[in-house]
Amino acid sequence: MRAAFTGRAGGVSPAPWSGLNLGLGVGDDAERVLAHRDAVGRRLGAPLVFGTQVHGAQVRVLEEADRVARVETGRGAATCGEQDALVTARPGLGLGVLVADCVPVLLADPSARVVGVAHAGRQGLLEGVVGAALEALVAQGARADQVRAVVGPAACGRCYEVPEQMRAEVAAARPGTSSTTRWGTPALDLPAGVVAELRAAGVRAVVETGICTLEDERYYSHRLATRHGTTTGRFAGVVALE
Repeated sequence: MRAAFTGRAGGVSPAPWSGLNLGLGVGDDAERVLAHRDAVGRRLGAPLVFGTQVHGAQVRVLEEADRVARVETGRGAATCGEQDALVTARPGLGLGVLVADCVPVLLADPSARVVGVAHAGRQGLLEGVVGAALEALVAQGARADQVRAVVGPAACGRCYEVPEQMRAEVAAARPGTSSTTRWGTPALDLPAGVVAELRAAGVRAVVETGICTLEDERYYSHRLATRHGTTTGRFAGVVALE
């Protein structure tokens, strides 16, 4: 299997997207974005499918028919409905998750040959998208203790400032998320919350990149763009069975 996280580098989108934008809903030219997605799929070795992410916990399991349709229809089949997690046991089909501060989660059981992705923002984490994605992997034959997980670049607990009440509410539901910014205000550590949930579910092999999208200019950050009164692109976590 192959997996990766993209960044800004390598694309042709002009400012304010400035690079390899993979998001269709941020005002960039759709043909340019789809060309970027195709390029990433070729690098991954499999055509990519993305869900239309709505900060929920819906999971779609993609089957052989989805792989065939994606190959035959090309870029027109680049999205598959409102899903925040995708799972497949079908070789030759790439799964993608779009982010720009939310947490991209890649999941794989190499023995069972099943992979998945999850989009874990604050609301999705609260609604249980990580657990739902893992359950879908298990339903396809994976074992939680054999799953490998990678928690990708996202807003870190030193930068993701939130109101005190929000921090308390999220931390009560998802242990490990309570944090404090570098300047001493309430914050949330969503990557830590994802790691805690994965470990509680029995996943032993968890890798956290530790990259903060608000601190590392190689990645898109919705929060930083909003502070400057503009928009930005989306990068992706991608995975596929060879």
